[in-house]
Amino acid sequence: MRQTNLAAETPEYVRAREELRQAEIELMRHRERVADQRRRLPLGPVVDDYVFEEGPADLNAGDEPVREVRLSELFTGPDRDLVVYHFMYGKEQAEPCPMCTMWIDGFSGIARHIGRNVDFAIVAAADLPALREHARNRGWTGLRLLSAAKSAFKRDLASEDEQGNQDSTVSVFTRDDDGAVRHVYSVHPRMSEEIDERGIDLLAPVWHILDLTPRGRGDWYPSLDY
Repeated sequence: MRQTNLAAETPEYVRAREELRQAEIELMRHRERVADQRRRLPLGPVVDDYVFEEGPADLNAGDEPVREVRLSELFTGPDRDLVVYHFMYGKEQAEPCPMCTMWIDGFSGIARHIGRNVDFAIVAAADLPALREHARNRGWTGLRLLSAAKSAFKRDLASEDEQGNQDSTVSVFTRDDDGAVRHVYSVHPRMSEEIDERGIDLLAPVWHILDLTPRGRGDWYPSLDY
């Protein structure tokens, strides 16, 4: 099926566009095969029931107390999976990561849609007041923001090293019938020594929109200043 109906298209363009369309179809099918392979991973290990700090749902709330919440309590019902985004902010990462911030800007817009199927949370090593202030500055809404500053969660999931350096990561968990939480899957931006900052590309539509253009993504990088 033709994608457009532009009379000025040359035969060379039409042939090249059709080759590209076939390549896009194969890419889509390959993504589906990879997603199916991911879903068929064996059961992962039971993990500790880590404790996080969480504030009230309203970011502008005044003196409402901070509460402790366990990893198992992030599941809001049976037969639901949990996705956690590890935000590079806190400890040795003194300033919020611009790339992470771009991703979370997007998550904020689609959080209510994600919530129809899975539970979702943002975890940072920053203390809770700093994390919530950044969220207010960005206008984030509908996101569970958790501080792991006092927890080994990020270290154990390899998004923080012993010196407190941070990495962005996405982790997926499931919960057994007896309440035990299992790790299912984690992915980091660095896929190998040669591939950096590409492992979670699929979470950011920005890259894919830029990839549609003749100039591609180039050396563009997000900033906190616009």
